[in-house]
Amino acid sequence: MRFMFVGDSMTIGRAGDFTWRYRMWQHLEASLGGPYAIVGPRTALHDTGTGTPASYAYGAPAFPAAARHHLAGWGEGWLHMAPVIADTVAAHRADILLVSLGLIDLGFYTDSEQTARNARAFLAAARTANPHVRCVLLPVIPNIRAESDAPFAAECDRFNELLAKAVADLDAPMSPILLASRPPGYDIHTDTYDGTHPGPSGEHRLAAAYADAMHQAWGLGGPYVPAADRPVTASPPASPVRASAPPAVRTG
Repeated sequence: MRFMFVGDSMTIGRAGDFTWRYRMWQHLEASLGGPYAIVGPRTALHDTGTGTPASYAYGAPAFPAAARHHLAGWGEGWLHMAPVIADTVAAHRADILLVSLGLIDLGFYTDSEQTARNARAFLAAARTANPHVRCVLLPVIPNIRAESDAPFAAECDRFNELLAKAVADLDAPMSPILLASRPPGYDIHTDTYDGTHPGPSGEHRLAAAYADAMHQAWGLGGPYVPAADRPVTASPPASPVRASAPPAVRTG
């Protein structure tokens, strides 16, 4: 099995973060019981000093280089990923996509209707590269902006309804699509560091949403059990912003 993380700033993480990708790697190591790989064209974190994806200062320095791969970018959404997903799935032979997108689209680029169309285009494109690809999608978790911006909050709710409809319409036995549940108990005031981006507790909750969805629906792995922040052993590799301000969009 070849997993690929697809997401925005919540998935790429910033310099110093553990990232929920790291938490998921810990879970796969502990529960999968078979060979797997984490794939994707990128491995870096977002460097908030330069505004570029150029940092490798993970919170867990022993996070293996081979497990750091992803397709995520600060300020990137369904709008940016739909045009590149087919080539990326083909190039990296991804089997399972773990996708967290939508908040940045709704905040800066597209309304709920267009965002949902972009999500459908993404799924269709992924299947052109791998007709058997499996996807787990996370609904948008409204951030701190939604607490004071009622129209934005309504767009988040509407998109989540449209995303659920897309999953119901497009799910197929040959290429199943799961809609994960919002992590139980997720609180933007305690599980994020700025009302949007996950801190350590939020990273665990996000990883658990994917892990539990795959275990319950596909019998893959086991229920999520949080691991310690520090890996047991591994060789080190060779070598933060709120959604209320427009991000710099980079595709590489």
